[in-house]
This record gives sequence, C-alpha cells and structure tokens, in this order.
Amino acid sequence: MSTASAPAPAPARAAPPAISVEAVSITYHSSLQARGQQTLVGTLSRLRRRKKIVKQVKAVREVSLEVPRGTVLGIIGANGAGKSTLVRAMAGILPPTSGKIEVHGRVSTLLALGVGFDRKLTGRQNVILGGLAAGLSREQLEGKYAEIVEFAELEEFMDMPMRTYSAGMYGRLAFSVAVNMEPDILLIDEALSVGDAHFKRKSFDKMRELCEAAHTIVLVSHGMRAMRELADEVLWLDKGEMKGYGPPPKIIREYQRFMKVEEDDAVGEEDV
Repeated sequence: MSTASAPAPAPARAAPPAISVEAVSITYHSSLQARGQQTLVGTLSRLRRRKKIVKQVKAVREVSLEVPRGTVLGIIGANGAGKSTLVRAMAGILPPTSGKIEVHGRVSTLLALGVGFDRKLTGRQNVILGGLAAGLSREQLEGKYAEIVEFAELEEFMDMPMRTYSAGMYGRLAFSVAVNMEPDILLIDEALSVGDAHFKRKSFDKMRELCEAAHTIVLVSHGMRAMRELADEVLWLDKGEMKGYGPPPKIIREYQRFMKVEEDDAVGEEDV
C-alpha cells in the first residue's frame, strides 16, 4: 500500500529591503528672465513678451540601489552632488521624475534642522505635535517626552516659544525628536555637526547606539569619520550620478583621491 509523501514546505519569502531605489532620476526646472540690452525699451519689451529661459537641473541621474533592513547607508559627495535631493525623495518629499522608490517601515527624518517646527509654538507643543505626526499615541508620547527633553538638555526652555531659541537649541531639539521616536528607518542629512562639542559627541554616540540596535539608517554627511565608523555601505554621488558604491574604506579612499584630499587631511572630518 503506497503512502503519499507530505508536500514540501514552501520556501520562506525574503523580507523586502527597507528602501528600494530603482532607476530614479530627479530633474528640476527653473525659469530665468532672459537677459538682453539693459534699456527701458528692452525691459518693457521683455515684460510684454514674458520671455523666459527654462533651465533644467538634473539633480539625480538613474540611481538604483537597495538598503537592507538593519543596515546603515552613508551618502557622500561634493556640494551639489544630489545627496540631499535623493534623501528627500526617499522621505517622500520630492517625487522622482522617473523611476520609483519603495520604503517599508515607519520613517523619521532629520533633513533640515527644525523643519516642521512652528516657531510660534513652544518647544513642548512642537514635540507633542511631532510625536503625533510620527504616529505615536498620547500614552507613548508621555514616556518619550522626558527622553527627548533630557537628551536635548533644554528642560528650562520647553515652555518658551521656539522663536526665542538659538540655532543651536533649535538643532538640538530637532535631533532629539528625530532619534527618539523609535523609527524603523531614520533619514539624516548633515545633522551630526549640530551644537557644541559636547552635543556633537552625544549625537555621535546616539547614532552608534541606533546602528547597534539594527535600525535602518541613511546618513548624508561630509564627515568621513562618521562614514567610517557608522556606515555598512557608502554611496558616492557626483553631479547626480552614482560614482561608487561599496565598503566605506574603499569608497572613501576613491572619493578622497578624486577630490585630491589626503587620507589624513582634516577636511570633512567632524570634531567629535
């Protein structure tokens, strides 16, 4: 008598990457008034015709990559390389001109210090609004609020309008809100240099703690030390194009050689 064999178990489906970027390009269009002979007649004529020159800026060009869950991706490049544009697209702030981006998980962003804060409101009110916007309940916020304020070291200023804050205080609170919301994915653009030397060190240690806790992080920075110590992979952008992608020592070395910066040069290193 034959017996039917049990069906083989279906293979487990691999979890999708935290972030998937597929052939993404982002182009800006800016309109400039045409320059001509600077005469009154010429000016009036151009105003009647509304003659404009449309300039295209290709900020990101055909970039593809995946950021696995629990990894840290560093993005480097000179000013104007497209780093911030790409991260803003990952955050859903800028739509790609072509290609697609998929993000799986709750995202916390620190793309420009203080963006999202209402300067007329107090620090306390802004933290509460930020937490609710991030999807936290009132109960969760009660526990998080004390951590945020303690980390930012702004206990005596939290009931003051944020228009009275210095740039350093603004940045400390923004950083503290972003890193203490327990995000699945954290997107940070040039935020490790905020505050004095003490707070820079504290911010760097907090970032290392998040990395060790297997959070997915995308970090834009000119600081090569942060990239060496925090990143699992580094993406090098140049004029919107992917110039290099791989282990931090290799990509940083190639980038510094391209920029004609010596390996032990202090340029681009954070004082932390």
